[in-house]
Amino acid sequence: MASFHTKTFIKHDDYMTPKHAWENIQQFIPRDKVIWEAFIGDGNSSKFLNDLGFDVICKDEDFFEVNYGDIIVTNPPFSKKKEVFTRLKELGKPFIIICPQAMINAKYFMNLFENESIQIMIPRRRINFIKTDDEGNVLPTENKCNFDCFYYCWKMNLEKDIIFLE
Repeated sequence: MASFHTKTFIKHDDYMTPKHAWENIQQFIPRDKVIWEAFIGDGNSSKFLNDLGFDVICKDEDFFEVNYGDIIVTNPPFSKKKEVFTRLKELGKPFIIICPQAMINAKYFMNLFENESIQIMIPRRRINFIKTDDEGNVLPTENKCNFDCFYYCWKMNLEKDIIFLE
């Protein structure tokens, strides 16, 4: 089973980030910062970021108990969005986080960032995450994502608040 390693992990959160999701935003990630890929999954996400030339820390440790890197670039378990964003705000580090677009309307999200400048990158196509089973085997492609995701950014100092990606 892929490991997101939190104390209350839910198996249906085993959705891995495809390489193209990171390739799509690589020009917006600072190259002079150490990235913390906080949710290890199958380990490929940090490998993909490394392949793109980034310095990445990715350890199989509980996100809620450790703190690494200069910025956080990750795809967290969506069932823990509220807890993850609360922790991100506490850490105070710049981040790029992949999460469902509907989260922008969530009351907890609005309350957490009501006095902050959140920036959003919107992909032109839906990110079709890679679903794995309990043994880490990739499931057939018919298990595609049925909702849209944004890249939520904080303290990234992007040129615009909303960026439509190619």
